[in-house]
Amino acid sequence: MKIQSPVYYGDYLQLDKIIDAQAPESAKYGPAAHDETLFIIIHQTYELWFKQIIHEISSVIELMKQSFLPSGDLATIHHRLERVTKIQKILIDQMNVMETMTTLDFMEFRDYLVPASGFQSLQFRMIEAMLGIKPEHRMEVEKQFFTSRLKAEDRAKLDTVESSLSVFELVEAWLERMPFPNEDQFNFWQQYSEAVEKMLKQDHQIISTNPSLSDKVREMELKNLEFSRQSFNSLIDKNIYDEFIKNGKVRLGHKAMLSAVFIYLYRDLPALQMPFRILNTMVEIDQNFTTWRYRHALMVQRILGTKIGTGGSSGHEYLKSTTERNRAFVDFFNLAGYLIPKHMIPVLPKTLQNKLDIAYDSFRS
Repeated sequence: MKIQSPVYYGDYLQLDKIIDAQAPESAKYGPAAHDETLFIIIHQTYELWFKQIIHEISSVIELMKQSFLPSGDLATIHHRLERVTKIQKILIDQMNVMETMTTLDFMEFRDYLVPASGFQSLQFRMIEAMLGIKPEHRMEVEKQFFTSRLKAEDRAKLDTVESSLSVFELVEAWLERMPFPNEDQFNFWQQYSEAVEKMLKQDHQIISTNPSLSDKVREMELKNLEFSRQSFNSLIDKNIYDEFIKNGKVRLGHKAMLSAVFIYLYRDLPALQMPFRILNTMVEIDQNFTTWRYRHALMVQRILGTKIGTGGSSGHEYLKSTTERNRAFVDFFNLAGYLIPKHMIPVLPKTLQNKLDIAYDSFRS
């Protein structure tokens, strides 16, 4: 039996490399700016957490590449995606530390950093691509900055990730394989359509007869209701839905969207609880990165005002524009628009309900 050699804390964590990895650029030109050390450590910490997020997402991608996804693997996928959300909350909280740096503190070393910028964070761009944000989803200014600001070897690494399957694509394929809505000759979508029509008629009646609404508000509410009707129609009519995809209103394929809506409607049934949690966690990942980008944009505005970024971007204005645009799972956010009240949800046939249920009680009929 091989004797295990003793492990020393500092050696195991390679602390000599980490702790000695801060080299303030300002020190090359005179006394080091005090806050540059904070600036470096904050960004190094971000990159370490980005590495862990890539580690988690990579494992999720490998699991989801399977042609058949066992329920045990679904639990693992959810657990690792959930871990990503916990890391994201740390990334957001780190902004509190960064915000202790004032404008004058930052200006002591800012000019020494040009043209380095967050554009050159290869790991963060990889995370976005792995989640599902590909070149065609980006603003033109982003593509130009990536091309001109990244080193050739980093650009090649990003190209490889961008051309590989993403979480979004794999989840879409997984949803398309789900058979439940069409089993046992049960026309679920016909019953769903009838329930939607009933709900919309009730809403129309409420708006039309509400004495507290002015004519202008009533007209606006009825227009909103018509928009809801068009949205529901797109779900039922594949031709309308395909037009929505063509016009960039949705990314998720029609069949996958139908499965996602079914999961959300029957999320309480045991077989659908884990799929629901996975989709919901993906929404949370998008939400957390949106929050992080927004906090970052506000911080940049607070410290830089209207100055351009060190990488040559428009600074605050650019960051603000990416807050809403760079989201991989916005279609799952919008699932709420296809849901109906619980009491209107069609009752599933007993055979299908049994497949989605788990009998814990021996006296169940």
